[in-house]
Amino acid sequence: MSGYDARTGSLAELRDAVRRVADAHQLPLRTRARLTTSVAMLARARMADGGTVELRARREPEALEVTLAAPCAGDADGSADADAPDPAGVRDVPDAAELPLPARVGDDGEVLWRITVPAAAAPASPAPVSGDDAAGGTDAPPDEPPAEAELRATLAELDTLRAAHRRLNDELAATNSGVLALYVQLEERDEQLRRAHGKMLRELEDALRPPPLHVPGLELAVHYAPAEPDAPTGGDLYDWFTLPDGTVHITVVDALGHGVKSTRSAMNVTHAVRTLALEGHRPEDIVRRADEILNGIDPDLMATVLLVRLDPATGDVRLANGSHPPVLVVRRDGDAAYLEAPGRGIGFPYPGSEKVVSTRLDPGDLLVAYTDGLTESHRDPLEGERRLHEAARRERGRPTAELPGRLAELMHTEVLHHDDTLALAVRLDAGTP
Repeated sequence: MSGYDARTGSLAELRDAVRRVADAHQLPLRTRARLTTSVAMLARARMADGGTVELRARREPEALEVTLAAPCAGDADGSADADAPDPAGVRDVPDAAELPLPARVGDDGEVLWRITVPAAAAPASPAPVSGDDAAGGTDAPPDEPPAEAELRATLAELDTLRAAHRRLNDELAATNSGVLALYVQLEERDEQLRRAHGKMLRELEDALRPPPLHVPGLELAVHYAPAEPDAPTGGDLYDWFTLPDGTVHITVVDALGHGVKSTRSAMNVTHAVRTLALEGHRPEDIVRRADEILNGIDPDLMATVLLVRLDPATGDVRLANGSHPPVLVVRRDGDAAYLEAPGRGIGFPYPGSEKVVSTRLDPGDLLVAYTDGLTESHRDPLEGERRLHEAARRERGRPTAELPGRLAELMHTEVLHHDDTLALAVRLDAGTP
């Protein structure tokens, strides 16, 4: 059957015609059922108003083209009157792309199905399809009515789809289980890496710190937190050691920048200061001399420096400063005041401490040194210094070992910008005469 053309006004006849075409070209039952249903859906509205439709079929080497056309009502020959209104119901036909067997609508309104047919399937002459004599497709029992054969094929296709759906669900469940297991493994590996990384950073930070200083009658404690969580330290660094005369020297440095580069700058400063102090230079000269030494090593270095000399036997304190925040002294009875020595830091114009400020700690008195990350992370330095003054007075009764961390916690209840933070506390033991 290379060509077929029929006009009908009956849905039953139209279905029979579609089935004859499908059987003649050996279409599978599932395809025949979809084609028959699609043609009927499009033609139903037309035929409800007494109109007719035309079904055409044309065979190509590897495809079957089935066309459904609806001539205008009242024209026996199918010719259309240009001035005649659209036939009733034509505008209400389903979307051809949404049919059980999707089709394409031409510019002339004809609906076309192009169905791939194996070249080996030679067309046969169409046979009448009606009643119990209709075979209903090449894969249907010979005594099965066409509608039942199509329904059976549709149900078989549905069962196949359900089985495929169950198989896909099983595969998806297995895949999800594997992905979940992989995710758990990755989480465990990530946690191991985090622990190893944290341990490495702690060890590196401990290596940068000076060893604990044990001086009779003196309690020292420090808290440090870098601005960058993944960096072991930043530009804030400290150093403490005992001089040959028994006095304790403390250095607090805040080098410009963050991360490892600023750490290197801060270490250069602490090493230079330690060397100068052990050589016997006076505190008021150390900042200037350190700048002279480091200018040839690191000309871009800029750092604030605080120097503290404390005699544990007498409580006498001497302070030298290079652009660093002032020291806070908290007395045992709650009085507190800042001590600031004027001066300019390393890398600044005219570096050096202009003078040395002296005070005396009585037993139980507390000295707090810090970097600007403790006081400038909230709003402004003056507001931060007021808050630190109040917090240190309120918390002065805490053990010295807990005090720096507690002050940092109170000062960082709200952080507007992150910065390296260092807080160092020195207390003259209340039992010291």
